[in-house]
This record gives sequence, structure tokens and C-alpha cells, in this order.
Amino acid sequence: MSENKKYNYPKQLSIVRFLLKAESIRKNPIPFHKKYFDQFGDTFSLKIGKTKHVILSRDNEVAEYILQKNQKNYQKSELQTKFISKYLGKGLLTANGDFWLKQRRLIQPAFHKQKMNQLVQNMEQTIVAELQNLPEEKSVALFPIMNQLAFNVVAKSLFHISASEEKLNRLKIIITKVQEFLIKEIRLPYKAFWFKISGQIKKHQELALESDAIIKEIVEERLKSNTKQNDLLDMLLETRYEDTGEGMSTQQLIDEIKILFIAGHETSANAMTFTLHLLGNHPEIQQKIFDELIEIESQTADLVEQLQKMTYTNAVINESMRLYPPAWITDRENIEDDNLLGYHIKDKTLIGVSFYELHRNPKYWDNPEEFNPNRFLGDQKKESYKYFYPFGAGPRMCIGLGFAMYEMSLVLSHIVKKYKVISAAKDIRINPLITLKPVGAAVTFSKR
Repeated sequence: MSENKKYNYPKQLSIVRFLLKAESIRKNPIPFHKKYFDQFGDTFSLKIGKTKHVILSRDNEVAEYILQKNQKNYQKSELQTKFISKYLGKGLLTANGDFWLKQRRLIQPAFHKQKMNQLVQNMEQTIVAELQNLPEEKSVALFPIMNQLAFNVVAKSLFHISASEEKLNRLKIIITKVQEFLIKEIRLPYKAFWFKISGQIKKHQELALESDAIIKEIVEERLKSNTKQNDLLDMLLETRYEDTGEGMSTQQLIDEIKILFIAGHETSANAMTFTLHLLGNHPEIQQKIFDELIEIESQTADLVEQLQKMTYTNAVINESMRLYPPAWITDRENIEDDNLLGYHIKDKTLIGVSFYELHRNPKYWDNPEEFNPNRFLGDQKKESYKYFYPFGAGPRMCIGLGFAMYEMSLVLSHIVKKYKVISAAKDIRINPLITLKPVGAAVTFSKR
């Protein structure tokens, strides 16, 4: 039996059609994904060369299967492990297999709810300080404000007071530059040789080494000082491997911190920008958040208790992440041949699941384009959660989920209590990079 007969794949998009549109797809794949889903159904495929297949899906069955039910046969693709680890090292985001499992088991306790509760005071102090100088009564670009705020929340939660502003700002610049180049490398594979000979790869690897040196300095200063700051760095320094009883090596610690920085600040900045933009177009929903916050404050002064009571605020954040999931797509490769949706697929098939499209798939959502936080309240909530992946799913679900929800709830509560948010435009443009970036969002913060 020939290899082609042995395997079969969902409806195929012709490689010629794909290549003709390659440049436009590179700039923004989402409109093309939607067009092909509408044309071929919730799952389609593409053959590259003689044996390589790519499957793209917005089907919940595919997402559940590769992330949960048969996750052992599906590992992160080379796109994620090879390209990203070149600059970010080998940490939770970029590792596979036994090494990943070992790291996850080691780090998970630092993100336990009780540990997150210890970080809340620091988190709130940072947020209050950042929001003190919000430009009032005039239209302002929203993303730069949220990006700066989210970066500082992660930095202060990680390092509390150990790192100078200068070091942190340099880290932020490096992370931004490296990430921008990484996108180019992933989306322009045919320029790989040019990137190498022009010295661009070397330049960005040197920047990554500079970020390592900054983090190493901060870690060494902490170890020397022998003081406890009750921040994430302390929690990571306290972790011990089950088999050896030893902590992480300095390089491993640096790699994990770099990943927490990137995964932790950008996704939150994106989500908060989208949420405030949506609220700026829905004053009635803003009012409901305001009413909930006033009611909660009359019941308790305890910050953690307040956060746990923010049911409606959480529903608003969830609905915003349904429409605009910061981690908008994920991919996996099967280690062995497998059966998926009744198709027999070859090992090393690249499978992409577009959470952006799954979250808007009319098969799972009524009026999917409508911003409606009620989807995440009462009886509806349980149904919505079945098709909801803002933090992924399964064993590799985002470790920082609790941290992110606390941060976003605190930011929203402080803004909505003090301001009415008014959006400059109804629509928002998106730029799907490694994360889903908002483009051109502008709002006015008008004093209540």
C-alpha cells in the first residue's frame, strides 16, 4: 500500500492557492483562516512537499483530543520549541516530554492559589501607582499604557523591589526587539539564509544573552542579600526537584523567568486593552461592574475576598477573551500515527487549532460576534467553558491563569471605580503575532 493510500486527511487547500496568497497570509492569517473554514468546514488541511501535512481546525473535538484526551501523543511543534527556545532558552513554554513534566511539577506549587494570594498586596500597590498618572478627559492610545502597566506588575511580582528601573526598562526593550524578530523568522522562512548572513540572528541572540545577564545579576543579588521579599523569585528559589531535593540551576531559573516575563506581561496587556475597548462601547456593562464593586466593598475590606466575589467582572474579562483570546492559536505535532476525526494521519502532522475561530464558531456560540458577559454567568457558564480556551487546556494549561485573572480584575476595578471609559471607535484592528495584539485602540478616561 502506498503511503498516500495509507493516510487520509480533511479537505485540502491547494498549495498553489496558498502560495499565491502567502504574503497577505503572513501579514494577517485570520481573514484567510475564516475564509477557508467557511469554504472547507471546521477542519481543513494543506500538503507541503511530498509527505508533510498541516491541519488547521476550529473544531472543539480536535482541541479536546490533542490537548486533553490524547495529549501524550501530541507535543509542541518545532515552531514553538526550536525557534522560541533559541532566544528564550529551555523553560515551561518551550520544553517537551519528560523535561517539561519535571519543570511543571517543580514550578506548579509557586502558582498555587495561596501563593498567589500572598502576591495580591504587591500587585495592587503596583497597579495603583501605575494608574495614578492616567491622562484624563482626552483620547489616548490604550495599548502602550496597558503594556507598561502589565510589564511592571510582572516585574514587581517577580522581583518586588530588587531590580532598578533602569534594568527593568532595558529588559523590556530587549524582550520587545527579540519578539519582533522572532515573528519575522517564523513567518518568513525563505529569508532564513539572509537573516543568518546579515548578522540579524547573531544580533538578537546577543540581546537574549544580555537579558540573561540582567536576570542573573538580580538573582545573585537576592541570594547574597539573604532577605525574603515574598515575591515570585523567592518562591522559585525555594522550589526543589522531587528526585534530587535540589533547586533549579541559575540558567534554568533565568530561562523560566524570561518565559514568565514574556508570557505574563504581553497576554495581560492585550487582554486588558481589548476589555477596556469593549467596555468603552458598552456603558451599561461598565455600570454593572461599578455596581458590583461598590456592593463587594460594602461587604468586605479584604482584598482577596473582594477578588473572589467579582463574579460579573470575571464574566466580562472572560467574554472579552472569548472574542479576543491573547493566545489566539496553538499547535501540536503527533509523535505517532493517529486517528483524528476519523482520518488516519501520519506522525509529525502539524495541527493548528485557532482559538480565535473556535471562540466565534456558530456551532458552539449563539450570536458569536456579540459581546455578552452573561455567557459566563449562572447556568450558561458551564456550557460556555466547554468551548473556551483563553489559557489553553489539559496538562499544559497556562500556569499563570490565577495570576492573570487577579491582575486583570484589579486593573478593571481600579479604573471603573474612578472613570467612565469611552472608546474612540466601535471597531478594533488586530495583529495576530505570537499573541493577538490590538491595533489602534484609543479611549478617554472621564472622571466619574
